[in-house]
Amino acid sequence: MQLRAVYSAVHPWQWPGGTTERGERPWETAVRECEEETGLVPPGPPHLLAAVFGLPGTEWPYATAGFVFDGGRLTTAQISSIRLAPDEHDEVRALPLPKWRPLMPARDFNRLTTVMNARRTGTTAYFDSWDWEV
Repeated sequence: MQLRAVYSAVHPWQWPGGTTERGERPWETAVRECEEETGLVPPGPPHLLAAVFGLPGTEWPYATAGFVFDGGRLTTAQISSIRLAPDEHDEVRALPLPKWRPLMPARDFNRLTTVMNARRTGTTAYFDSWDWEV
């Protein structure tokens, strides 16, 4: 499941997420951001799928380190109940992996493929080429 961002034509489809607030740990950030952006609260305990690193660029001047957690398998009812934050996202889609390819840049699709493989195999991934445009 991914959300279409209203603020980025470069990276249109994204998972719920955002920056850590003071005193938060990565899993706490993931739960808060998911609830803020969808109304859903992922169940614990946390299961880390991937660590994602990106070099800075003109769009974002800082290096980034992010964590992708497994939010579980959503039911049709859960997907239908999603409430998007309209200032951030305007659409939600749950698609099989191959159907995402034409909807996003190659490196976003590579990141998605890496994370989905980590979910399938149970092996945490390290993805270090999700760089911002320079």
